[in-house]
This record gives sequence, C-alpha cells and structure tokens, in this order.
Amino acid sequence: MKLLPTLLCAALLVAGNALAPTVAGDADPLFINLTTDDPHRANMAITFGRNQFERGHPLTIFLNDKGVFIGAKQNASTFGSHQVDLATLMDKGAQVLICPMCMKHYGVGAGDLIPGLEVGNPDLTGGALFKDDTQTLTW
Repeated sequence: MKLLPTLLCAALLVAGNALAPTVAGDADPLFINLTTDDPHRANMAITFGRNQFERGHPLTIFLNDKGVFIGAKQNASTFGSHQVDLATLMDKGAQVLICPMCMKHYGVGAGDLIPGLEVGNPDLTGGALFKDDTQTLTW
C-alpha cells in the first residue's frame, strides 16, 4: 500500500510538467495577425513587431480582414507611414503577407499592393503561423 502514494505523486509530477507554461525563447518567431484599418492600432502592431524583430525574433505580419487596406497603394494618404515601415521591415528580412480572400472581399487587387507584399496561401501562411515555437499576437 505504500506504493500507491508514490505512484500518485509521480503521476502528478508528470501531469504538472505537461501543463507547465512554455517560455518564449530569445529567437522565437513572431506572427502578427493585423486585422484592423484603425491607424493607431495598426501602428501599435507594426511598432511592436519591429521592436521584437530588432531583438532577433523572425517576424511575419499577416494583413487580414480590414488590414488589407494598409497594404494598398491607393490608401497612402491614410497609411503612408505604415507602408514605409512595412517596406523597411521587408527590406530587412521580415515577411508581410496579405490575405487573398480579404483582398477579394474588399476589392483590393494584386496591382494595388505596395511592393514586397506576398499574397498568402495555405502553405505560405500556415508555414509561418505553425513554425515551431512561434508566438502570435493580433490587432
């Protein structure tokens, strides 16, 4: 009967370790799902991403839902500074994807996009989102 408490303790230790929170590593990828067309919220997302990218975290920003408006050249009067920031990030190696379904829904064509944006697809977007140890945020 003395074995039962020992087995119970061992089982709790194993279960506890399985539920322990993970800690972000110094170079874990960051995936930002940017769904807003609010300039302030978009700036928060891009700035947060840039700050983490500069700290060594590979960065993917996914322009999703109304976020597709940020990637459209014709919206430069509203999102010009955002577009410059995205272009700078892409030049430094960050990836910026845009949702093709949202582009279609909101009437944003491929020719409307700022240079460097990649139109997402299941392999491209999923590859960034489900890369090992990826952390995600959304705005």
